[in-house]
Amino acid sequence: MPDASSKGTIYLIPTVIAPDTQSQVLAPQVREIANRISYFLVENVRTARRFLSSMSIQTPISELQFELLTKKTSSDTLPHLMKPALVGQDIGIMSEAGCPGVADPGARAVAYAHQQSFRVVPLVGPSSILLALMASGFSGQSFAFHGYLPIDREKRRQAIKRLEKQSKQYNQTQIFMETPYRNNQLLADVIKCCQPKTLICVARNISGSDEYIKTQPVCIWQKNLPDLHKVPTVFLLYAAK
Repeated sequence: MPDASSKGTIYLIPTVIAPDTQSQVLAPQVREIANRISYFLVENVRTARRFLSSMSIQTPISELQFELLTKKTSSDTLPHLMKPALVGQDIGIMSEAGCPGVADPGARAVAYAHQQSFRVVPLVGPSSILLALMASGFSGQSFAFHGYLPIDREKRRQAIKRLEKQSKQYNQTQIFMETPYRNNQLLADVIKCCQPKTLICVARNISGSDEYIKTQPVCIWQKNLPDLHKVPTVFLLYAAK
């Protein structure tokens, strides 16, 4: 096996959360690194091509190689996908939106990279999870991200009640999300299941021109719920003791 110095580097390339915000949320280093890479593992090829085109990289998009890395990608294919790094070629990993490796299948490629002693370099970019936490006013000392809650309504309600209990017991911020077209149903269940004084933060379309971030107790949310249909949203829950 080649020594570490002859292997390629794995770059974790953040993408924008909201369209046309590259100049606001990405460090110049992202474009510099993207200009040097010709092989990418991506969650969505069309999105990746569009993003790199918007960055005005020097290499023609048609000359770049893209391979899919999704939640359906078999672990058996990782050695093949990561093979270029064994012969010294750098690899860029991109999520469909935000930071790869965070609530994202890119984490599996990163785990394999460490097994093979590849150098892994995360680049600075927007994470909706951390941006929402920063803006919520909730505890940043202890927090947990739970990803997507159950689709089944009864199981989802049980999960919400469990998160509220954990938040109160451990003084911990609970963070979760939903497929955008089910956002309104999720928020309705959160409001219905939680205690009136429990605080809920809704962070919609973070970094976008119509960004909406608001923290209120359940009893206030009950009076006026925002429309979150088909808009990327992060939800945070905090039940103080």
